[in-house]
Amino acid sequence: MVDGEPRKPKLLDQVREALRLRHYSDSTEKAYLQWIRRFIFFHGVRHPKELGKEHVAAFLSHLATVLHVAASTQNQALCALIFLYATVLSMDIGIIEGIVRAKRPMRLPVVLTPDEVRAVFRFLEGEVLLLCRTLYGSGMRLLEGLRLRVKDVDFARHEITVRDGKGEKDRVTLLPRSCADELRSHLERVRRLHEADRARGLGRAALPYALARKYRNADCEWGWQYVFPSSTYYRDRVSGLEHRHHVHETVIQREVKAAVRHAGVAKLATPHVFRHSFATELIRAGYDIRTVQELLGHRDVSTTQIYVHVLNRGGRGVQSPVDRL
Repeated sequence: MVDGEPRKPKLLDQVREALRLRHYSDSTEKAYLQWIRRFIFFHGVRHPKELGKEHVAAFLSHLATVLHVAASTQNQALCALIFLYATVLSMDIGIIEGIVRAKRPMRLPVVLTPDEVRAVFRFLEGEVLLLCRTLYGSGMRLLEGLRLRVKDVDFARHEITVRDGKGEKDRVTLLPRSCADELRSHLERVRRLHEADRARGLGRAALPYALARKYRNADCEWGWQYVFPSSTYYRDRVSGLEHRHHVHETVIQREVKAAVRHAGVAKLATPHVFRHSFATELIRAGYDIRTVQELLGHRDVSTTQIYVHVLNRGGRGVQSPVDRL
């Protein structure tokens, strides 16, 4: 470094900055940094500029043949390394050949019957129960439900607007009528909490992208607050302001896991199972698969089609001969 010149950021700091500049999610940032770090250590802590596509292929093959990772995990590692070389290092490493690909199993989603859902709900309470009922009634993913803002709940139209869903897509889904009154009461309690926060000079919610700079004090407005706020505050690493985040996903995951166990349901059910069960029940009720696709936010209808297989419809919807004896 020449005296007087600023020090160039470290490689992982450059990756982090490039990811945030392109609005990648926090979970993607964490995963990409982990894979890049593992790639560097796999090749003896050599800088990626000294490595090429054969080193990338060797690392990815090691994941499949030695660590036996899932195909989706291997693909995530590949995406992280492509981002590193193409976006951060501006290096064209060409077509990566000779990778031993992890096998992608064809698995059906875990789905709960309505009776099983009722059994699980009996062992949930409070805002965890309300959130899970909303997930089951709307088909939202867990993080979509947790990131829900007050302004995106429309009681008059019984709609929920999901912002920045998977693939940075917005969509509109159902606000379950059976949840509406309870959700109103919940928001009244959240509003009192928000007003108490404001009186203490707090009451801020983190805003996406650069909206906090574009709309000053918008982070204090009621409409931008989380529907399911956390019980504690955290200090933003960039602005230094204290924000009230949403409930952490691990809280919901832990409660649902315990409820499934207490309910005696043998299936490996997580909060995401409520989304699968929502789609399956809509198809069972005869709703058009394109409608279900739109509510779920799937890009390709073939992704939605898997719920037809869960119901054993279509070409597989046959009656067993033993049932006619």
